[in-house]
Amino acid sequence: MKKVVVITGASSGIGLATAKRCLNEGCTVYGISLKLNEDHGFTEYQADVNDTARMQELFKEIFDKEGQLDVLVNNAGFGIAGAIEDSKPENIKAQISTNLTSMIVNASLALPYIKKSKCGRIVNTSSVGGLIPLPFQATYSASKAGVEIFSRALAIEVKPFGVKVTAICPGDTQTGFTAARVVDENKNSDYSKRMKRSVGKMEHDEQHGKSPDTVAKAICKAIKSKRPPLRKTVGGMSKFEVFLTRIVPLRFLSFVVRKIYG
Repeated sequence: MKKVVVITGASSGIGLATAKRCLNEGCTVYGISLKLNEDHGFTEYQADVNDTARMQELFKEIFDKEGQLDVLVNNAGFGIAGAIEDSKPENIKAQISTNLTSMIVNASLALPYIKKSKCGRIVNTSSVGGLIPLPFQATYSASKAGVEIFSRALAIEVKPFGVKVTAICPGDTQTGFTAARVVDENKNSDYSKRMKRSVGKMEHDEQHGKSPDTVAKAICKAIKSKRPPLRKTVGGMSKFEVFLTRIVPLRFLSFVVRKIYG
């Protein structure tokens, strides 16, 4: 059966790479993005994932047009960086709203259609940063930790309907995410020097990380698999880092993260 796949944040990075790979594998792809840059060969809608009424309208429109909606890839998101004490409240709220709240809401809106599918899938883009909390990206880490827990809870709820849920956890990836990151900075802050050094290290690692297509490959595999994993970590080093969280004390793990990023 030809799957109908809806991908949020599909105009660039991991979302665009996933859309192209799904398209090449014979899926019917619909992208939903805040900004549309060019024609990528699949149907794209411009919408803010936080706009519940608009998202509800789009899911219904796609289902009415195709007669099915099999897969939702919840990928839209952005990052903010900075010390919590220096972070603007509106940026903190926007981060949680876009990365977590909208993901939960949009899953709830799409599920009535996905439940009708014989191969229903929901894939949520999380992050290794949600499993290993990052200083000066605490709000981002908190939002992605929420994605992890939400995905596991949702998987239990929808199992009787044959819908499978996977949280994809990429590590450092080369995308426009780095340049788009919002940095809350106070030059007179007690945290200024440490924050700059920490964020600079993160940005360097991201820009020397894996290609977005590597992550897209993992997402497409989860879409096609009969028994996809609850969580899929992408990247050899990322897998090793996540493995360490299972075997080393939290105090030691925090010590290592502080030495690298603190």
